[in-house]
Amino acid sequence: MLTSGNFSFGNFLLDVFSVFMFVLWFWLLIMVIGDLVRRHDISGFGKAIWVIILVIIPYFAVLFYLILQSRGMAERHAQRAQQAREELRQVVGYSVADEIEKLERLKNAGTISAEEYDRLRARVMQ
Repeated sequence: MLTSGNFSFGNFLLDVFSVFMFVLWFWLLIMVIGDLVRRHDISGFGKAIWVIILVIIPYFAVLFYLILQSRGMAERHAQRAQQAREELRQVVGYSVADEIEKLERLKNAGTISAEEYDRLRARVMQ
């Protein structure tokens, strides 16, 4: 099979690149549809129009949506991540004040330096 002349390294690379591009496009399509479904600023009719466009001209529609909505997608993703962190903190019982108190004890015991304390305190405060 390898010596029959039909297979070449260039063909292999082209096939690998084609599969990679398809997986990348499919992942972007899922991201766009997920963002579109979670949006509250677009009506159901607007979402239906976007889905129809994504079905009719999928490659261009994904790129067009990413160009138009990239900033909004990033902001919505950051908001969802922050909301998930807050919900996790409530479930676990995490409190910023408790963490700062623990850091104070570690600093007073000499386990961490003042620089480490400042760095960790800034991280906790986020």
